[in-house]
Amino acid sequence: MSTHTSPAAASPAAVSPAAAAASPAAAASPAAAAASPAAAVSPAAGAAQPSLQTPRLVDVELIADGWIKKYVLTYELADGTPYHYDCASRKAPAAFRAGLEANAQNLPASPDAVCIVGFTENDELLMIREFRYPLNSWCIAFPAGLVEPGEDLATCVDRELREETGYALRVAEGEALASAITPLPQAGFSSTGLTDETVQIVYAQVTRVADAAPEQGELIEQFLLPRADVARFVAENATPIGTRAQLVLEALCNR
Repeated sequence: MSTHTSPAAASPAAVSPAAAAASPAAAASPAAAAASPAAAVSPAAGAAQPSLQTPRLVDVELIADGWIKKYVLTYELADGTPYHYDCASRKAPAAFRAGLEANAQNLPASPDAVCIVGFTENDELLMIREFRYPLNSWCIAFPAGLVEPGEDLATCVDRELREETGYALRVAEGEALASAITPLPQAGFSSTGLTDETVQIVYAQVTRVADAAPEQGELIEQFLLPRADVARFVAENATPIGTRAQLVLEALCNR
């Protein structure tokens, strides 16, 4: 669905989850960078401007409409030649182009979706096994879903948990939902060679409250993965797995 039509082009926050069950904020601790090869790149180097000239966006053409839309982007390269790239988005043309222009200015992107790394009272990870139609297969993942218009992050996380798993954010009486979540510093892009979709990863304290209530067509089974079993699960799992789940689980079993 997303292929570029001109000559070649191509496309990290470190995680320290040693204490994530007690405080998910620990999972996003910069201290974890020492365990990752990415730590070799200093923050100053990462923030430096690219040395290559940035292509200039010339045109955005909608060529297939629907819930997921297909666009062709036309750029002008440094030598003046045009470059065309196919991509997909859920956004209407005006919002899609506005997002592209905001990205060019390094403006923070609002999350289109959330991915919830939930920990129970017993230090278990809340996982799901979901049938994913584009894969024609079940897939291992964390609970996730789209942010509704006007919805704040904690409300979205709580709603998606209840719908997909029957769990909810675990908060003491009188506390705000937001007290049970720790988002990573910024929303990340799902697949930079295909789409503009942004996903906010959120560490959360969760508890079982009811039966799940998935939408029609959503085939989801929740299961609990004890922290002590993460390394074994990663080594033995043969079911397709989402990249975010894979990375978080690998980070957990390496601590």
